Amino acid sequence: MAENLFSLVRELVNRVRDLSNDVADATEELESFQEFIDEADKVAEAEEDNNRRDGIKSSVKQLREATFRIKDIIDEYMIFCEERQPDDPRCVALLCEAVDYIKTHIFRLQIAFKIQVVMSLARAERRDFQRQFPLDQRPNSSTGNQNVTRHNLRMASRFIEEDEVVGFEGPTEKLIGWLIEGRPERTVISVVGMAGVGKTTLAKQVFDNKKVVAHFECHAWITVSQSYTVEELMRNMLQMFYREKMEATHRDISTMDQLSLVNELRNYLQKKRYVVLFDDVWNPQFWDEIKFSVIDNKNGSRILITTRNKDVAEFCRRSSFIRVHELQPLSDEKSFELFCQKAFQYDFDGYCPSELKDVCHEIVRKCHGLPLAIVSIGGLLSSKERIALQWKMFSENLSKEMEKNLIGVSKILSLSYDDLPYNLKSCLLYLGMYPEDYEVKSDRLIRQWIAEGFVKHERDKILVEVAQEYLAELIRRNLVQVSLFSIDGKFKRCRVHGSLHNMILRKIKDTGFSQYIDEHDQILLSGMFRRLTIAMGSNDLMESIERSRIRSILIITDKRLSEHFISRILAEQMPLKVLDFEGARLYHVPENLGNLIHLKYLSFRNTQVQSLPKSIGKLQNLETLDVRQTRVFELPMEISKLRKLQHLLADFISSIQLKDSLGGMTSLQKIPSLRMDDDGVVIRELEKLKQLRGLSITNFKGHHGSTLSSSINEMKLLEKLHIDTIDNNEVIDLHFMSSRSALRKLCLNGNLNRLPDWIPRLQHLVKLSLLCSYLTTDPLDSLKDMPSLLFLSISHRAYEGKILHFQDGGFIKLKELELKYLYKLNSVVIDRGALHSLAKLQLSEIPQLKEVPSGIQHLRNLEVLDIWIMPTEFEQSIAQNGGKEHPIIRHVPRVRIISRVGAEVLEILHRTETTKRPTLEMKEISKFFTQRMDPDLSAKINT
Repeated sequence: MAENLFSLVRELVNRVRDLSNDVADATEELESFQEFIDEADKVAEAEEDNNRRDGIKSSVKQLREATFRIKDIIDEYMIFCEERQPDDPRCVALLCEAVDYIKTHIFRLQIAFKIQVVMSLARAERRDFQRQFPLDQRPNSSTGNQNVTRHNLRMASRFIEEDEVVGFEGPTEKLIGWLIEGRPERTVISVVGMAGVGKTTLAKQVFDNKKVVAHFECHAWITVSQSYTVEELMRNMLQMFYREKMEATHRDISTMDQLSLVNELRNYLQKKRYVVLFDDVWNPQFWDEIKFSVIDNKNGSRILITTRNKDVAEFCRRSSFIRVHELQPLSDEKSFELFCQKAFQYDFDGYCPSELKDVCHEIVRKCHGLPLAIVSIGGLLSSKERIALQWKMFSENLSKEMEKNLIGVSKILSLSYDDLPYNLKSCLLYLGMYPEDYEVKSDRLIRQWIAEGFVKHERDKILVEVAQEYLAELIRRNLVQVSLFSIDGKFKRCRVHGSLHNMILRKIKDTGFSQYIDEHDQILLSGMFRRLTIAMGSNDLMESIERSRIRSILIITDKRLSEHFISRILAEQMPLKVLDFEGARLYHVPENLGNLIHLKYLSFRNTQVQSLPKSIGKLQNLETLDVRQTRVFELPMEISKLRKLQHLLADFISSIQLKDSLGGMTSLQKIPSLRMDDDGVVIRELEKLKQLRGLSITNFKGHHGSTLSSSINEMKLLEKLHIDTIDNNEVIDLHFMSSRSALRKLCLNGNLNRLPDWIPRLQHLVKLSLLCSYLTTDPLDSLKDMPSLLFLSISHRAYEGKILHFQDGGFIKLKELELKYLYKLNSVVIDRGALHSLAKLQLSEIPQLKEVPSGIQHLRNLEVLDIWIMPTEFEQSIAQNGGKEHPIIRHVPRVRIISRVGAEVLEILHRTETTKRPTLEMKEISKFFTQRMDPDLSAKINT
């Protein structure tokens, strides 16, 4: 008996001891299971027998749920065991420690048995699947070469919106002529064509053409799609018109009824020549619903419509003058040219190598001249080896159905999806958690991918860098579109197109990846699903949520969220890794937030939350906390316990509670603006944060300089630095080592005495902002040769001289230039050959500058000229009706002028001769414009 007991104990001890190895084996086998499921999915897609396909999908679903259970057990181990390794029992002295030690081992033993059970069941599921549906019997199983299924496929008009498509030269010139020439009556121009033929791409080329931009006073681009409300379309139009002109919204258009919106639009457009593009119109009655809001003011206004439905154009013809252009597929020659641009975009300069010409022509013929199909296939093949035999196999395995009937381009999208590695598939499917046409911030998406575990570690790279490469790969494959770039070409916002979004929704439904619940399509939650998007305000979902092992919840709704609903989510201790309330009507965070110990990503951005509970200190795995655009201005001291926190995102957080413990949060990469204290504790803590990528300092004093310089020199990864002095008497005197090469964005708000000699040596600096510098020597000579500089702002008495001279050959890459609040400047000289790439110039509140900068006519790439509150003489000199200097700015497509708007602004801007600190002054100006003008303008001014 004793021997049996001893043997049992030894077995249990060995099982606990081997647990880490068991978990490692399970993790490795999990990847094998995922690859197996991936192949099984392809078998189901290729199966033409409906009953057999349904059977395969049912079995695949069971396999997938088995892998979900494996992943859950691994996560339990990572949370409760790996990070809580028991001490050596010989060191256990106190009874409570011994009890904790025993409890830990019991839990580890439970994990060990769970792993054994779930792995055994999963292996059995895989064996059963292989017996019923042997994978080695399917035809042509090479990745990316499988046949695709017959589905009733959705069309795809917007997939190649940002691509430069060849073969549109003729239609582009034709449409431009229709827009800017012809009869004065309002005219509807319709671009009609099948899905994937490039309607939106053509419309965008025309809409953005410089001649078109300059010809019309008002421009608006509205995506209509299948589900729309007339009121929302009209609100969007008004907002775009106001934003473009930076004009005040006199009424709250968000609460207007349809009749009021119609009147507001008609009044606004009464004497203006406008162009409005309605993209992707499905409903033939659309024009009847919208035509009364866009007034026919007999001055050459135009409506541009893209549609795949000829009935839309015919319906417009009944009540308005209309021109119709039917967009045809590309010719064989142009199709081949476009294909080569995509397939060989990274080598051969976009030309097809001779050994691949025949097979490429064969592939292109199967695309039937549809740019969407060509771009998608070309993007897929761009990453393939240049081996003719492999490309021949790829061509042969494009299904016969695709050859005969390629209007269903979702088949090609599915083919591109199937070609992705497993991790990238998950990243792409994650975009299906957002609504159709939703523009998601790239940083937000990347941090969610990381929290979910989609991003794998790579040598010498942080996970954010790897995730950025993932996103770049999806963009390169034309599966994700960039909707907004930063000035240096980085991805700021992205989205997927409608047809791809439809394909993703089918995939996530089949795979249990996630479910999307909204007011219009309330799906009964059933089965095992891993993620949930809630776009409604109902509490009825809780029972289904509580039964599921959900990993992510995104709440995207404008309905108020009850405290009861939130408390129930937090009370269940679900293994949530992502919880995102961004933009929701949330007012209170319950104390039981600390239950979500698995949580890695938590966002309350743009909510009404005012404080966070102390229990947040229990979220030991939290990596991202976002409280920007909330009312949270102080954090509980318990936040310092979050040793894994990397991104602490806030507009402003008092550092008083954290200043003694900030240095212990060594994983931090991003932190809110820090207020310097007199005793220097914050600076001393800063030197411990060697992973920081961004740093903003306020209340800087001159005596902080040496210590701060020392701390910053230890931050080898620092990319963004903003320093704001406590007043204009404090001098910023920092000393950086020349190796400080990672810095990309620099803002110095304070007295410099002279331009620091280390600034011109910053080889990677992209953005430079100088405020209140009181420089008396022209800084341009020192800055003109900086190799990466794209944005330069000199404002708020940063320069006290009278002349700024941009010399020939200087600032070759600069794209944006701001000169603002320079009260002594009376002349700006631009040599021919300077500012060669400048696209945007802003001149604001320079009271002595009475004439347009000399040489501005040399800036042939200038697209936007903003004139804000400049002298009357300046404005009169560029007036269209007789301004003597108007001809030299005629080449600029957009000249936007904000004149003095009243005594209040004058009082704010000219309160004293000595300029107040811009941080204070801008708050006052922002408040004024927030109350009286467009919020976007207020934001720009505040920035």
